[in-house]
Amino acid sequence: MWKPMMICRKDPRVPASGLLFPDREKFKNTIVMETKKRTVLIVDDDLDSLTQLDMHMTKMGFNVITAENQKDGEALINSNTPDLAIFDLMMDNKDSGFILSYKFKKKHPNVPVIIATAVTAETGMLFGLNSEEEKKWIKADLYLEKGLRYDQLQTEIGRLLKI
Repeated sequence: MWKPMMICRKDPRVPASGLLFPDREKFKNTIVMETKKRTVLIVDDDLDSLTQLDMHMTKMGFNVITAENQKDGEALINSNTPDLAIFDLMMDNKDSGFILSYKFKKKHPNVPVIIATAVTAETGMLFGLNSEEEKKWIKADLYLEKGLRYDQLQTEIGRLLKI
């Protein structure tokens, strides 16, 4: 008959690595994989949007690195290797998001980039990744309008990261 196994600690202050495992011999060939928490870089000059994205991505289990402008974003691109990047389009310049995306993809070509913006609502200009020409110069994997639903964002991130 199978009995549930209990893992107990001598002292509650002992870290998880110090857990006692009573039937260790029985499981000596078991492989334990430690999962690495994924990291997302978010660059947005709209503090409300930045805060909401930060909170949502944290809830999704990401480590979050943020910057409030293009210059700080560029510094973070050079000093970090995130698993995903989300850039606002219009910050210091009207094309800050495109510039960040270009520099990011140059350094991290296989990491997905999402550009989130309210440019269509603000200017009436439409952007997208529909043609090969647009994909060449935008250098992003996904383009989303701000005011996005977080369930939609979560679905798209899952698709991009294959999770």
